[in-house]
Amino acid sequence: MRFLRRGDEKTPSETETAETAVAQKPKDPRWTEGKGRPTPKRREAQGVRRGPAPPPPRTQREASKRARENRPTKEARREQAAERRRRMDAGDERVLLPRDRGPVKAYVRDVVDSRPHIMGLFMPLAVIVLISVLLPIPSVQQYLSLFSLVALAIMVAEGVTLGLRITKQARAKFPEERISGLGTGWYAFTRASQIRRLRVPKPRVERGTQVS
Repeated sequence: MRFLRRGDEKTPSETETAETAVAQKPKDPRWTEGKGRPTPKRREAQGVRRGPAPPPPRTQREASKRARENRPTKEARREQAAERRRRMDAGDERVLLPRDRGPVKAYVRDVVDSRPHIMGLFMPLAVIVLISVLLPIPSVQQYLSLFSLVALAIMVAEGVTLGLRITKQARAKFPEERISGLGTGWYAFTRASQIRRLRVPKPRVERGTQVS
């Protein structure tokens, strides 16, 4: 009995013939060719490092060092501040201050922005008062002081009238809201006393627009 025979081994020509037949065999459309490498695990693909959480800091210096490492860069903070400023100018309720939120405050802003006000000269008036104090000419100081007092009295009278009128309109437009006369009037006064281009949020109505 022969256990090993040289004739049992395939010749190179037979091997090439078998490989050619396999290559020519039509492939199953449901079968996809392998990538030639194992599929990475999800945590390896995402680059997430698994493991226990780092221990809490033991000293104040270590806590400060870790806080500095986790703090965003100056450029990132500048971009975040600029984005927040743009959203505030646009009137985004999610980033507005609590005093500016709500439909009532938006309505008050629209009414104030729809017309010019003498109170818009409040900041230039403050500059005039400062000049009258620093200017060493008594006669000029006297006239500037008198002008400042008259202008301030007119601004106060306009502010009281504006606050009463806007509070009445807001209560008529929003009967279900609890609207404070003092808070609404003061909000309208502070809005009107600012220069138009410096107001935040930015005015969304043009001057002369009828706001009802």
